[in-house]
Amino acid sequence: MANDSVAAEPARSRRRSAVLGAAIGGCALVAASTAPAAAHPAHPRDLTYVSLGDSYTSGPAIPGQVDAGCARSDHNYPSLLAARQAVTAFKDVSCAGATTEEMWKAQGTNAPQLDALGRNTDLVTVQIGGNDVGFGSIIGTCARLGVQDPAGNPCERSYRAAGYDRLALTVLQTAPKIDRVLRAVHARAPHARVLLVGYPDLLPDDGSGCFPSVPFAKGDFPYLRDTEKRLNLMLRLVASWNRAEYVDTYGPTVGHDMCKAPADRWIEPLQPASPAAPAHPNAKGEAAMAEAVLGRLGHARGRH
Repeated sequence: MANDSVAAEPARSRRRSAVLGAAIGGCALVAASTAPAAAHPAHPRDLTYVSLGDSYTSGPAIPGQVDAGCARSDHNYPSLLAARQAVTAFKDVSCAGATTEEMWKAQGTNAPQLDALGRNTDLVTVQIGGNDVGFGSIIGTCARLGVQDPAGNPCERSYRAAGYDRLALTVLQTAPKIDRVLRAVHARAPHARVLLVGYPDLLPDDGSGCFPSVPFAKGDFPYLRDTEKRLNLMLRLVASWNRAEYVDTYGPTVGHDMCKAPADRWIEPLQPASPAAPAHPNAKGEAAMAEAVLGRLGHARGRH
């Protein structure tokens, strides 16, 4: 097995912690990658492509399901991307429920995701971190509390009850895990172009709510929106530190969140009307993420 653990220099670690601390405070930082443009064409063809990720990648309940154990669809964004890029070899090992730990360990019948990589891999997409932060438990907690106080912000109060924002801290604590994943990807696929894919817009970007369709309290919608933005900012920063390219899927999906009408939404609410898991992209959402990745691939490597 490749040696995936790389000791970070103390100064580098201090610098990263300082910047991530600013991100937790809500600073709108823009980090540019310093990876040189070389080796990969702007519109790659004949690629060996590997997709790593969680349920936002795998596409639970979206037809057709090709791996019941991982709830993986053949119309998720990696499959759409592979078809558009005409890759010669494609491995999608994304799996619903995956955390960063599943990069190194099996998840049911799904082998450790990093095992899909090799020295001949040309392109890697990674979408991970949502389950490390606790998307599922956050949604459950906020839905339960929202019913009790629909006009207030009970979820935010709960996560701030100890005198600090526990979700902001969890995002910060997830950063080294993403860092470790990206370093491992580079170690196993040293010539690959690596794209770290962010999460799409789940809730109205203007902070408005849609109780009871989405049973969060009115004041919790902006709090949860900001928490997702903080997660995506962290992913962008960690990507820039690791010679990876960040793919923004939030911006392209604004206006298609789970509060929108069925015809307009790309993220399904807690009771989906289209085939998809609750609070997950439907087929339109996966297609939108595929377009975002294709757009990133249309830029020269390392340019933002």
